[in-house]
Amino acid sequence: MLPLATALSRHPGEALALIHGDQRWTFAQLDARSSDWAGWLVAQGVVPDDLVSFSRPNGPEFLALTFGIYKAGATPAPISGKLPDFERDAILAVMQPRLFVAAETEPGEGVDLPALHIAASWKACTSGGSTGTPKVIVDGRPAGFASGMDFIGIPEGQPVLVPGPLYHNAPFSAAVFALWKGCAVITMDRFDAISALQLIARERAAWAMMVPTMMHRIMTLPDVSRDSLDLSSWAMVVHTAAPMARWLKEAWIDWLGPDHIWEVYGATEGLVRCWIGGREWLKRPGSVGRPIGGAQLRILDEAGLEVPPGTEGEVFAMPPGGPGSSYQYLGADRRATSDGWESVGDIGHVDAEGYLFLSDRRSDLIISGGVNIWPAEVEAAILRHPRVGSCAVYGLADADLGEVVHAVIETGEALTVDDLSAFLAPWLSRQKHPRSLTLQSSPVRDDAGKFRKIRSPA
Repeated sequence: MLPLATALSRHPGEALALIHGDQRWTFAQLDARSSDWAGWLVAQGVVPDDLVSFSRPNGPEFLALTFGIYKAGATPAPISGKLPDFERDAILAVMQPRLFVAAETEPGEGVDLPALHIAASWKACTSGGSTGTPKVIVDGRPAGFASGMDFIGIPEGQPVLVPGPLYHNAPFSAAVFALWKGCAVITMDRFDAISALQLIARERAAWAMMVPTMMHRIMTLPDVSRDSLDLSSWAMVVHTAAPMARWLKEAWIDWLGPDHIWEVYGATEGLVRCWIGGREWLKRPGSVGRPIGGAQLRILDEAGLEVPPGTEGEVFAMPPGGPGSSYQYLGADRRATSDGWESVGDIGHVDAEGYLFLSDRRSDLIISGGVNIWPAEVEAAILRHPRVGSCAVYGLADADLGEVVHAVIETGEALTVDDLSAFLAPWLSRQKHPRSLTLQSSPVRDDAGKFRKIRSPA
């Protein structure tokens, strides 16, 4: 196992490690700054296997602090700096970290570091899901990786773009692993479609992690904006975190080819990771792939019985290490069968060859007049509209139908329910159309592709 605590010093000191705006840090600079943080953390009382929580904006200091936590033998637990105090304090009450490092904190005088200790967990990320109830997911893997380990196609020693918020699990994992592999990690204050493509072209990035919202924004750029840039270095984009509309994926395949686009499905809990490339996807449109790394899937009905291929049910998984091996919850209970198979609430089916197809989250299902409506399907159709930048769909309580579909839409123009319904007619049956809209000029989803769907009480 190669510890994360020593990962930075394994690479040439003069090699580029981080690019953020005008800042360009070498591995030597990142290593030195992380040591400053580590000595200060130990001086604050941090001991091996502690949780250290922090809020920092994207940029070099975020990752310097992260690796400083590894050097102190502890586990990084990043949280969003955009949360109101009430939400932040609720998370910290659940997490109970040894220390919370605020965004404005600078490392002061430190002490000598203790002997190398590989923390029992390499990350502890937060999730409120659809309910907004805070929970912390402490990863079951230690703060070190096996030599030669692969992680969703990240190349060794090449520039990679990680434009999402680093406090989220997927961007955090990608950035840390890329540095472990000697990559130059490119981050952004906030995702912007043309700026992201310009960074890929300028820095000759070979790999990028994006969410479907980002990819939708790129695809809605004028053709000339996309095609005027030299993107020949960009071998792979990996998308995750939210469902991608089939038409959008097809558009990307038409643009850059099937070997360029890959999807990883999983959850912060690490129960299972499914993986599929564009070439496979064209043969099984809509699939999120098959399990990799030794994880297994089962689809169970409401009685807890396994259903045959092609039958929809709740997705349960078993991690490679067996029941309870991939994570620990703080502030939540596992949803598990008596023999240890677990679910994070997704609904879907597998085909005869074991490829997984998802419908949506179990908790997000809208039941309107007895009709089951999956928000992901409605969102995919709405995103076809040329005046829609982003959207989210959820159910509102209704005295007659139980629930009706409500859509929150980013648009710069007037858009009525009737306008939208006329547009959606070729794509969705009438009962799935939104009955009400909230229009806004700002993005509906954050740069991690997340939107908190808060239901009205019945």
